[in-house]
Amino acid sequence: MQNSSFNFKKTAFAVFALGCLSFTTAVAQDVPKPPKMEPAMTEFWEPEVKAITPVTGTTAPSDAIVLFDGKNLDQWVSVNDPAKPAGWTVNKGVFTVKKGTGNIQTKQAFQDYQLHIEWQIPEKINGKGQGRGNSGLFLASTGRGDDGYELQILDSYNNRTYANGQAASIYKQTPPLVNATRKPGEWNVYDIVFTAPRFKENGTLFSPARVTVMHNGIIVQNNTELKGPTVYIGLPQYKVHGKAPIKLQDHGDPSEPISYRNIWIREL
Repeated sequence: MQNSSFNFKKTAFAVFALGCLSFTTAVAQDVPKPPKMEPAMTEFWEPEVKAITPVTGTTAPSDAIVLFDGKNLDQWVSVNDPAKPAGWTVNKGVFTVKKGTGNIQTKQAFQDYQLHIEWQIPEKINGKGQGRGNSGLFLASTGRGDDGYELQILDSYNNRTYANGQAASIYKQTPPLVNATRKPGEWNVYDIVFTAPRFKENGTLFSPARVTVMHNGIIVQNNTELKGPTVYIGLPQYKVHGKAPIKLQDHGDPSEPISYRNIWIREL
């Protein structure tokens, strides 16, 4: 009886397996074969990429917002009193820090952007370390004074200071990969891509700010993660903010004045 039962089970299983195989074969025969891939299958034409006029010399791209065109500071205001115009000096196509007038910032607020800015340390300059042509570019101004994310501006040509405080550093956070500073009297160029931080509804950080910086055509910050707004003493901590102005610093050093020209921005 045991052998008969065993043989019956084997026969039933074989019939079942054969049925499944036949069903699978029939289903496989009914499934259409995918079409042969052609180049056009991975090409899309819409939306069409917008055409712009590229950078030519000192001319900004056609989709840029010009923040300084060499004529006036109409796009800037005083940080101490945003109802008042920026008090720095405009002369011969450049503007210069006017010591004691305070920081200035853009009238418009920005989030993610590409920024071009040129700056010059005076040819005849005294001082050393941090006291030699000190200013700062705040990528997002999160309050009065020196609140925000500072990209350092300083004469770092044969001028030693702490690495995370020299030109093109994220001040007190990240040194530049190399020192590409030109000597005093020559113009330095920053080309910057800034991605603002994002925050959750409860105010906690969702994603940190990041920045890529080219200094005189050389990458010196490569998608660098910012640890928070700049602080002179202590460790940075993020605080919730949205779009923010861009700020330039009146550092108050006797080694100023520092000059700027050809500033434009593209929102991303």
